[in-house]
Amino acid sequence: MPLRLSDPQTGQRERPIPNTMNDELQQPGLNSLSKSFEPAALEAHWGPEWERRAYAKAGYRGTGAPNTQAPSFAIQLPPPNVTGTLHMGHAFNQTIMDALTRYHRMKGDNTVWVPGTDHAGIATQIVVERQLQEQKTSRQELGRKNFVAKVWEWKEQSGNTITTQMRRLGDSVDWSREYFTMDDKLSKVVTETFVQLYEQGLIYRGKRLVNWDPVLKTAVSDLEVESEEEDGFLWHIAYPLADGSGHLTVATTRPETMLGDVAVMVHPEDERYKHLIGKQVTLPLCNRTIPVIADEYVDKEFGTGVVKVTPAHDANDYAVRQRHPELPIIGVLTLDAKIKSSEFDDFRENYQAAPTASGMTLGPLKMGHHTVDLIPEAYRGMDRFAARKAIVADLEALGLMVEIKKHKLMVPRCTRTGQIIEPMLTDQWFVAMNKVSEKDPTGKSIAKKAIDAVDSGAVKFVPENWVNTYNQWMNNIQDWCISRQLWWGHQIPAWYDEQGNYFVARNEEEALKQYADQGPEFAAKTVAARIEGRSLLKRDEDVLDTWYSSALVPFSTMGWPEAVDSVRAEPVEALRQAQGERGLSDFDLYLPSSVLVTGYDIIFFWVARMIMMTTHFTGKVPFKHVYIHGLVRDAQGHKMSKSEGNVLDPVDLIDGIELAPLLDKRTTGLRKPETAPQVRKNTEKEFPSGIPAFGADALRFTFASLASLGRNINFDSKRCEGYRNFCNKLWNATRFVLMNCEGQDCGLKEHTAEQCAVGQPSPPPSPSGRGSEQPAPSGRGSQEASPYLSFSAADRWIVSLLQQVEAEVAQGFADYRLDNVANAIYDFVWNEFCDWYLEIAKVQINTGDEAQKRATRRTLIRTLETIQRLAHPLIPFITEELWQKVATVAGRGGESVSIAAYPVSQPERIDAGAIEDIARLKQLVDACRNLRGEMKVSPATRLPLYAVAGHAAQAAFIRQNGPVLQALAKLSEVRVFDDEAAWGLAAQGAPVAVVGQARVCLFMEIDVAAEKARLAKEATRLEGEIAKAGAKLGNEAFVAKAPPAVIEQEKKRVADFMATLEKIKGQLKRLG
Repeated sequence: MPLRLSDPQTGQRERPIPNTMNDELQQPGLNSLSKSFEPAALEAHWGPEWERRAYAKAGYRGTGAPNTQAPSFAIQLPPPNVTGTLHMGHAFNQTIMDALTRYHRMKGDNTVWVPGTDHAGIATQIVVERQLQEQKTSRQELGRKNFVAKVWEWKEQSGNTITTQMRRLGDSVDWSREYFTMDDKLSKVVTETFVQLYEQGLIYRGKRLVNWDPVLKTAVSDLEVESEEEDGFLWHIAYPLADGSGHLTVATTRPETMLGDVAVMVHPEDERYKHLIGKQVTLPLCNRTIPVIADEYVDKEFGTGVVKVTPAHDANDYAVRQRHPELPIIGVLTLDAKIKSSEFDDFRENYQAAPTASGMTLGPLKMGHHTVDLIPEAYRGMDRFAARKAIVADLEALGLMVEIKKHKLMVPRCTRTGQIIEPMLTDQWFVAMNKVSEKDPTGKSIAKKAIDAVDSGAVKFVPENWVNTYNQWMNNIQDWCISRQLWWGHQIPAWYDEQGNYFVARNEEEALKQYADQGPEFAAKTVAARIEGRSLLKRDEDVLDTWYSSALVPFSTMGWPEAVDSVRAEPVEALRQAQGERGLSDFDLYLPSSVLVTGYDIIFFWVARMIMMTTHFTGKVPFKHVYIHGLVRDAQGHKMSKSEGNVLDPVDLIDGIELAPLLDKRTTGLRKPETAPQVRKNTEKEFPSGIPAFGADALRFTFASLASLGRNINFDSKRCEGYRNFCNKLWNATRFVLMNCEGQDCGLKEHTAEQCAVGQPSPPPSPSGRGSEQPAPSGRGSQEASPYLSFSAADRWIVSLLQQVEAEVAQGFADYRLDNVANAIYDFVWNEFCDWYLEIAKVQINTGDEAQKRATRRTLIRTLETIQRLAHPLIPFITEELWQKVATVAGRGGESVSIAAYPVSQPERIDAGAIEDIARLKQLVDACRNLRGEMKVSPATRLPLYAVAGHAAQAAFIRQNGPVLQALAKLSEVRVFDDEAAWGLAAQGAPVAVVGQARVCLFMEIDVAAEKARLAKEATRLEGEIAKAGAKLGNEAFVAKAPPAVIEQEKKRVADFMATLEKIKGQLKRLG
């Protein structure tokens, strides 16, 4: 039933009943509300206003100070990329975080949501380098110092895009705590942790295979690599046996890397090749021989069962090389993915002994050559793919290309540049994940501490099944490569002398001291260098992986290490005396934080690394819960990607966007420009007129409703439209309630329990045994004295449902099920409060006595005010605007709904009798509506309701609720018959509905003959449908093949047809 603000008969706007004391109602709240919900103005006002009032400042309900008696709720924003914009995943993620934060703030917890951005080394460097290219210069021309200054300049000018968009979404973060991972404070923590890990023997420098981007010329993390299936080839190449007895056929997808082959391998139990193990083959094109080795890595069933071994350019081959340390390692590619052309290209391949995760060392190239000497001159200096073509052509010319097959393969590409990633053997810095430091009192490795944190329950995953993913990765974790070959980021705190020895220190002075402390000779060199004003040491040019600083955020933003150092420095007695004050520090209040909210794709990055680093350095876990939500995809379930042209910008959903600019946004920057026409076509089909402005609240409510426990979330903008309608419904409901309550007596004066009575007498005891005389659960007194408030069953019913929904919402927040929160609020507001209670309230205000009117107004305004507090965490802008008008009328004080107390369920206020009464009333109304449908009578046509009850209590109930029935069911009158014969005579042949033990009908003069003919025709049709469905169910072949769901559907159709047929036969019988 839609909420109406005008009379359906006259079309005139409904007016509140004038106050008898003053016919000119003063309704400033109502008059200040626009006639319709327009979100833009509300958002423009309340966002900055909340920030100005500092309601989100850490502490108790916007005071900016903690309450020593209150629990704490803290949440860390997983720091987004400073170069980025707010995509749908961010908006979804932050809606969840903000809803949780607002809920706990209103609940009375010491609350903080800490915002920040990540310096995003690779992404930021790319952005600034592109700007320099437009200015006809480069970072190399600027030099490192000037380039870094340029990046800071860019950050100040353009680095706040994402935080501006966060404000548009309504995020109530503590902006006074906003951090940037390159800030001095956090940078000091980065350096301190690096030095401590090095001193503990947990950071080392070594040569390992890494993901290498040949355009950026840096190692990249796994998160920055996406493997996509692409069309390729499988080249089958003949490797001649050195003794001339034949050849082995090797299949490869990367023939250019064969220049670096050091062996071919077979499975040790492969009968085809066992006799060849230990023999030599001639490496085609390279004029050298390599051995045939045995390794269980080989899959006998795949391809030819012979695999080439290129440890410098394949991760699996590198692992094979570790099992066969006698093999050399030959790198044939330069850092920009060209075939090596000079001795200089070997500068990173001085295979000096270097520790690895397994404790082994990498042996030198055993042939005594520079790598380039092993590469045929014809290929030197070629781009890798040009070399591939040349090698394939030469192999074909030599007759060594056995076969070329088309092949689907997974190609790893850097998400930043689109370049194919090369596994590259380079010198990098690593954190040892599984090594136990001799200085660690726990006797555990970094990884073990993180595994134990989850196993012990100190960190819990929601949903719990993600623990398996976490454990699988942690139990197989490799040492973490933390260095990147960039200029933007935290420069590694290590300094080198002329011999290549390095000194890890907090600053250059400390490194120089380490150098000088090696002996008198070194001390003398240090003095001489100072006198001459020259640098004795050179700092490592590499920077740390962005994820390294992000992993420290849980404690670097909470005062570490100062908070810990000050605790350690004080005597135990002083600590005990200062315990109360110490308990108010950020470190104690907000670490661990309450929950980390993130997508499952970040478990290996933020989640695992934050747990590892925080437990290692603080002994605490970083967060108590990890809420893993699904990833936002488009309406068809496809991953949203700018390169695919299916991205939705959250701000466009808030503000709206016309079709032309939307098409421009979606067709710019496509990875495959040739797909632009199809992208345009798809966009025009989905958004023929562009995207309308839904507003932030509608978008947030949509996200909340989608926050289930699934892996993927298909986002359909049509749902935004539905929740925009919900906001409009709430707006109109507020206007209606203010119209009827503001300036009126809403029963808010002081009164006794005796003055608070049941307004409408309930019927006498029913055969079920429930007496209607039972008192209300709270404060029903005698009705003999004139009551101040007289609450109806409907008043008590809506209050009862409110208690139930408050409990559902609290449970939803506790379980991180915002979809349940959203659905509970939506259902209560739309389906119960607006569609039923407001309609009943109209009748009660129009027909009740003064005590009943007061009770109805009180229930209306108090329920609405509670709804606005209840819904505020999900839809903050509209609820703030409306609460400002409603709270005063409801007798509630306070500056803002955002710091008002959150509603708490009071089960003792649930009135089961009232709930049962309104359920019976709804059944009667629904029966009338169904009868209208059967009779095909327009809702505008008012018909009389004739009813005969099964007992006196039921008759009294129908009579008592006659005015409400008449209004809700669009009836001209409600007539209750005590005699069934009289009812039957009056009803004539009208369709009848059975409600409990009562029978009701809507009377309308009809042409009996025509009606009998119509009913007979319908009965014949139904009998035919029943026969067809029965035949289908009787067909053994159909039953054997059809899915169970289809069979059940057919059975239900038969049951429905038969039930309808029985009704029609009953009507025909009554018509005679």
